[in-house]
Amino acid sequence: MTDRIPGLSPEEATPEQAAAIEAELAARGRMTRLKWVQAHSPDVLRIYGEWFTLRARLLPVLGATAINRFCLAVAEAQRAEIPTGYFLRALSDAGVDPREPPAGDMETLLVTFGRHVGEGAGRVPDAIWNPLAARLGPAAMVDLAGFAGQMVATTVLANLLDLAPDPEILPYLEEAARKAVST
Repeated sequence: MTDRIPGLSPEEATPEQAAAIEAELAARGRMTRLKWVQAHSPDVLRIYGEWFTLRARLLPVLGATAINRFCLAVAEAQRAEIPTGYFLRALSDAGVDPREPPAGDMETLLVTFGRHVGEGAGRVPDAIWNPLAARLGPAAMVDLAGFAGQMVATTVLANLLDLAPDPEILPYLEEAARKAVST
C-alpha cells in the first residue's frame, strides 16, 4: 500500500472542501481514510456518499446483515481490502461471524449475487437474478442494482488509490487472514 494520494488535511481545505467535509461529518459522524482522500474533490465525496442513500432505501427490505453480507461478497470478489475490512467489522460488530454460511435463502442469494457482480463486471445469470427479482420487485431490484454499482465503484476507487486500511479495520482483516490460512 502506497497511499497514492494523501488524505486532505483540514488545514489545507478550500472553503468548498471544508463544507463537504462538514457535511460528511454531520451526516455520518466520522471520516475514513478513503473519505479524506475523496475530500480533495467535494463532488467525489458527495457522489460516493450516495451509497448511503441507496443503503437506506434497501435497509427495510433486506436488513443490515443481508446488506453487509452482500457488500462483503462484492468487496472480496473485487479484492478490495478497505471495503472488505469495513464489512468484516460491520458483521462482526453485529455479532455475525462473516465466515459462517448466510442465514436463509435471501442472504444466500444476495451473497451469490454480490460475488457475481464483483467477479463478472455486473453480469449476473438469470438463475440468480430471477429469484431475487421475484422476491423484491422492480423498484427494489433497481435500487439493488444501483447499490451494486455504487459498491463496485467504491471498491475500484479504493483499489486505484492503494490506501492503507484504517487502523480500526486492521484486526478484522488480520483475523480473516488467519482464518483463511487455517482452513
